[in-house]
Amino acid sequence: MKTAKEYFDEYAESHQNKTNQSLHYICVPSIFFSIIGLLMSIPATPIENIINLSNPLLENWAVIVALGISIFYLRLGFWYLIEMLFVILISIIANFLLGNMINLLYASITIFVLAWAGQFYGHKIEGKKPSFLKDLEFLLIGPLWVIQKLRKIK
Repeated sequence: MKTAKEYFDEYAESHQNKTNQSLHYICVPSIFFSIIGLLMSIPATPIENIINLSNPLLENWAVIVALGISIFYLRLGFWYLIEMLFVILISIIANFLLGNMINLLYASITIFVLAWAGQFYGHKIEGKKPSFLKDLEFLLIGPLWVIQKLRKIK
């Protein structure tokens, strides 16, 4: 497995344009957030039958998937895992609140489509293909790359 630095360096190759980077700062977290919402929209009955936690924040597919992808982040480094667990937790809570106000499935689909349109527009400006077309792991690197870049902007 590559190191975090190797992933970030490779990801950065197709994200040099400032407009593309700015779009990524908005669209990557939006895509991540919408995927959490889509996962939370899947009926949780099988999970409830197995776990029976009686907590709607924990009994959803987003938590199950988050546990799985956490292994990837842990392999990159403990603090990367902590950062992403924080993002995942915020996304789950925000999607739970959003779902109490409007239809979460439709909202998540709308956010997902608009954010991907922004991503592809950014890559059109950049003139380079999105990294995930080369390696699907970059779908998990994108949110972490955004966190690292935003930290350096301070």
